[in-house]
Amino acid sequence: MVLTYLNPADSPGKTSDATDVVDVGFADLVPPERVVQRAVFEADDPSYAGTMTMTWHLAAAGDGTEVTVTATDVPPGIDQEVHEAGIASSLANLASYVDGAG
Repeated sequence: MVLTYLNPADSPGKTSDATDVVDVGFADLVPPERVVQRAVFEADDPSYAGTMTMTWHLAAAGDGTEVTVTATDVPPGIDQEVHEAGIASSLANLASYVDGAG
């Protein structure tokens, strides 16, 4: 996966000035409870390189599903606040997609 930043001056990439390259794969899949992904970041700076594990927990909640995400082994150069905002944005996009599909 290649993440491209439209304005790299505000958010420079870690692989190049305007990109982050991440090799993402599924490490575990336990329907309907959990999805575990491993993301390997490519970067010359070791503080942005490494393998992060993201676990998506799914739980029944009324007529829907509650999704929570935990991330472990996040490279130390990734700002926690920015990372949490990115996960929140992903969850909001997922909710919007699912709400529109119903």
